[in-house]
Amino acid sequence: MAFPPFKLFQLDDTVVAAWENELNVHALVWFGFDEDSKWKTRRDTLFVSLHSSSPHNPDRGLHASRFRILGPSLRANLNSSAPVIAWLHRNVVETTNVSTVDGWAIHVRGKKHNTLARQQGVDPDVPPEEASTLPGHVFCNVCSVGIPQQHWDSHVNSRSHGRKSLVASYEAAFEEAGKNKHGIDVSHEDDGLDFGIVDVEDALQGATMTLTVRNTVPTSRVSLVDAKFSSQSPRFSVSYDTSVPLLSCSRSINISVVLRQQYRGHYDDRLEMVFEDTSLKQRFVIIRPVKAIVGSRADYEALKPKSPYVPRKRTPRTPETDVVPGVAPPSVKAVPYVGQLPHARILPNIAGALSRGQAVRATSYFRNSILPSQLNSETHARYYKTLLWVEEHRMENDLQMYDITDTKLTRHNQYYYLAVPGLAENRPSVLVGDIILVQPSGSAPGRWFEGHVHFVRRDEVGLCFHTSFRQQSAGDLYTVRFKLNRIPLRRQHQALDAAFHPDRLLFPTQTIIQGTRPSRSTVQPHIYNRLIAGNEAQLQAVASIASLRPGSAPFVIFGPPGTGKTITMVESIRQVLRLNPRACILVCAPSNSAADLVVSRLSILGNSQLFRFYAPFRNKDLVPDSILPFTYRTETGHFSVPPMAIVKRYRVIVSTCVSASFAHGIGMLRGHFTHVFVDEAGQATEPEVMIAIKTMADNDTNVVLSGDPKQLGPIIRSAVARDLGLEKSYIERLMARPEYDETAGYGVSVVKLVKNFRSHESILKFPNERFYRGELQACAETKVTHAYIGCTILANPDFPVLIHSISGKDDREASSPSFFNIDEASQVKAYVLALKADRRFRTSIITPYHAQCLRLRSILRPVADGIKVGSVEEFQGQERKVIIVSTVRSSREFVEYDLKHTLGFVANPRRFNVAVTRAQALLIVIGDPDVLSLDPLWRSFLNYAHGRGGWKGPPPSWDTGATVDHTGGYDQRLKGSALADMNEFTRRMEMMTLNGVTSDSADDEDIDVNVDRPWREVE
Repeated sequence: MAFPPFKLFQLDDTVVAAWENELNVHALVWFGFDEDSKWKTRRDTLFVSLHSSSPHNPDRGLHASRFRILGPSLRANLNSSAPVIAWLHRNVVETTNVSTVDGWAIHVRGKKHNTLARQQGVDPDVPPEEASTLPGHVFCNVCSVGIPQQHWDSHVNSRSHGRKSLVASYEAAFEEAGKNKHGIDVSHEDDGLDFGIVDVEDALQGATMTLTVRNTVPTSRVSLVDAKFSSQSPRFSVSYDTSVPLLSCSRSINISVVLRQQYRGHYDDRLEMVFEDTSLKQRFVIIRPVKAIVGSRADYEALKPKSPYVPRKRTPRTPETDVVPGVAPPSVKAVPYVGQLPHARILPNIAGALSRGQAVRATSYFRNSILPSQLNSETHARYYKTLLWVEEHRMENDLQMYDITDTKLTRHNQYYYLAVPGLAENRPSVLVGDIILVQPSGSAPGRWFEGHVHFVRRDEVGLCFHTSFRQQSAGDLYTVRFKLNRIPLRRQHQALDAAFHPDRLLFPTQTIIQGTRPSRSTVQPHIYNRLIAGNEAQLQAVASIASLRPGSAPFVIFGPPGTGKTITMVESIRQVLRLNPRACILVCAPSNSAADLVVSRLSILGNSQLFRFYAPFRNKDLVPDSILPFTYRTETGHFSVPPMAIVKRYRVIVSTCVSASFAHGIGMLRGHFTHVFVDEAGQATEPEVMIAIKTMADNDTNVVLSGDPKQLGPIIRSAVARDLGLEKSYIERLMARPEYDETAGYGVSVVKLVKNFRSHESILKFPNERFYRGELQACAETKVTHAYIGCTILANPDFPVLIHSISGKDDREASSPSFFNIDEASQVKAYVLALKADRRFRTSIITPYHAQCLRLRSILRPVADGIKVGSVEEFQGQERKVIIVSTVRSSREFVEYDLKHTLGFVANPRRFNVAVTRAQALLIVIGDPDVLSLDPLWRSFLNYAHGRGGWKGPPPSWDTGATVDHTGGYDQRLKGSALADMNEFTRRMEMMTLNGVTSDSADDEDIDVNVDRPWREVE
């Protein structure tokens, strides 16, 4: 259905769109304006009314809500800049004003646009229609936006318009200064002086390029007064023959520009040449930008983007109205569950709230309208169920980025194999038992075949469909959709729905936490692990846990990096078993690797007392051989559980937090376990931890949590869910209560471990003071921690922390929004080669961006194959002798600096803490200090390293001795400084003409914001 032409009218500050000759068919769109005169709707949602009597809609009346206009999306589009005032889109949506090419592209990719197009049977890829102007509006060329006449004065006086005007003035002055003038011709007018890529050795010796200056007017008398660079940096130098008094047509002057630099990176400057017309007694300036890249040509060639970055066009999903069920793998029935999980579908009002508007609006809406006003034992379940639904909505949306079109399937017997790009890196994460929908090309809309995953290989999956699925030929094309496996979420909903919600476990108070600190002597003579015999805090934790009375409040082992929290927990478990012959313990951890570590340290119990439960689809090849004797498998080889009588005889059962639901699922009675231990509790969401507690604990069951809330929490994909508290783990929430104060509650509710057995004291010092009150003690063996003292790699031979300052360039390619930095990757390679040559090589590399991980693995494969490169999340709980951190982000556009968009999630205190506390003997951080210093925490760390001589590369651009302002704002200060420099340059050029404008950095659409956030393994 297409709409007829319409007209726009203005009534005060109301814009009215109406169809010609159809008074009963009309649309009203109300607009107001904020202080910067940008579009802003007075209402969130406004409707177009389509009456059934309309000749343009003779078949049926359409409900108004199918044609609503959303204020936030309109505002985002109209806030973009472009020479077009507005496009009036009437072929699909009744009246939509969209400004800019980018705005139009975003609009036609939008869910609403595609849904309406599908309903009307029209192609969603429609061209825009340009409007001449909006009545009563003036178009601002600087801001590229239509402004109502009555708001024009306030607009031109606004801060936003002023900043853009200044930038435009600078660009105009810069452009004018770059032109040859007054008959003086300076070479390289078009692109400036570009050294290209200069090898490090050549740059160290000095690379030279030449500018040629000549006078093209025989009668003019012009002299070169001065030639200098705008910055005071020694990266470039300039020289020329000063003995020539006047420039003549017969003789040119050569100006030599020399690059001399020992460090890799991007270098740029501005050469300002001052000329004087001696006849007119007038001076003028001609400038040439100068730039160079110091690095490896081979590395740049190998790592350069294969194609320009183009934002991914998300494939709109049409409804799945006719889905043919597939054939599930045998592992689905490997565990004899006696009950069914609740479906727990997202409630319509929650889905609706998440489908419209921005994250900030959604967060406010949920906080004020959906979530309970208070979080307590009565509202706990509803609160966290809502957050789970919010997270699920985002997880579903994130999976859409992996949908595949026009792909092929390879058949082998009853299985069809599908190649999945990124599968080896768990992007997307696909497990046996997951469901993938497949639609043959040319199928009826809405008809899909459900393929159950039976096999997962490195880069392909094996699917099994219903027998009605037929492949006509090997060349058939298919559309593929990845479906979210809701089983882990349903397990969490099941736990939250349980009626068991005691205050002593969820909201313990001082009246519940009573008693005195148990004496360490109760366990000291019987300690199994002699490594902790002389550790006061570890002994106290073990004694306190072993002495817990039935039905106590949760006890917390607060274990900062390298303090031995898992060892402490294992010792506590063994002491509980020794003191209580009837004790049965369920041990959980958020990941399989963490759970396996617990089993390996409890293996002395033997497989008659210790059982490791794995999800049935777990690949046997991923299970350590030493763990297999503690598992149970069916005749078909799938992991399962033994008969109930045997399960009940185990004294310790270990699983992941989510898989712990098996106990309730097979019919074990509540209260069977006297204790529930959770290791790495800070990495699990509260609903995940509640699976074991709310389904299996009774009024006597004791809970022990081991973890560090100062390190990384659980991976949450939804910004709304994070803001509302899902990222705050159960252990973190408890430790925020006064009852769990590290000092007041010591030995009664919490014990903080303080002896660090991992890092050199210089590596530990900064995070210790910043996160742990300075209480950690460096107790590791000096044979390990001092291994690199005196190493030639260090800037200060006695300080094993090195900041390598590098101003690189962050790139993206194709449709991947993840960043990579070739300069940093090349520098990482140089350090790896140097460490290998030194024959002290146990190095790993941490970088927050997936694209950088891939680049680093590629460049290191020929020289250090097998070296571990991964995200911060992959290294939590691990340690390496040497850690190299590549921070990736770099920017030359100081005026666009913004902490969120320039640093992204690099500016996260917990991510920082984990990254710098993995190293035992040597920590190397490679990054752009101008970018990192935007964040107060990073600035403090850079100051710490620089003050102790741990710095290589260009020096800091700020006073490292000044007190850091921890309230932040450094991005705005740098932006202001850049604007001031622009203003000073413009003033010197004496050019104030407004010829152009730089666009604002548009707010992230956020459709790809989670591309670098790994998918969690929870079962």
